[in-house]
Amino acid sequence: MTTYVALLHSIVLAPGRRVIMSELRDMASSLGYQNPRTLVSTGNIVFDAPLSPIGDIEARLEQAFRARFGKPVDILVREGEGWRRLARANPFPNGDGSQVILRVMRKPLDHSSLATLQAYAAPAQRLAVVDGDLWIDFAGKPSEWKLLSALTTKRMGVGTLRNWNTVRGLAEMAAQGSGT
Repeated sequence: MTTYVALLHSIVLAPGRRVIMSELRDMASSLGYQNPRTLVSTGNIVFDAPLSPIGDIEARLEQAFRARFGKPVDILVREGEGWRRLARANPFPNGDGSQVILRVMRKPLDHSSLATLQAYAAPAQRLAVVDGDLWIDFAGKPSEWKLLSALTTKRMGVGTLRNWNTVRGLAEMAAQGSGT
């Protein structure tokens, strides 16, 4: 068995209705995934399954989500060990856990995307692309900076944001999985 980390792009189904984490765990179980566990109520799930291509797991999860909740949502998946490497690669490990943000990408970014984003960044903000994912130290509340509004799917491709606290928490959960 391999441990996987899955991240939902959005868990808002409609105004006033969000995905309940127990329902997300039930969905994963219905696909035959074992030991599904969630971290906070923001659409993060860790589970164990036979080794499969990441794209196949993403497609199965997205199809099951659409069938169960009636809404399409992008779901990004990483193997547990890959997630742990990603967490260890944080270029801003001493930044505030809620202000350092990772944008996990379906298709890797190249370093040229940094030039585009720098136009939106404040001088105190730091950006780095590590193994195709974007790390940002917002140096303050992300919602207060115009850089956040530049991180759109249209501009960057399919991806989803998680703060450093969540990245670490998921890495700890992945380390406890049966496949690592």
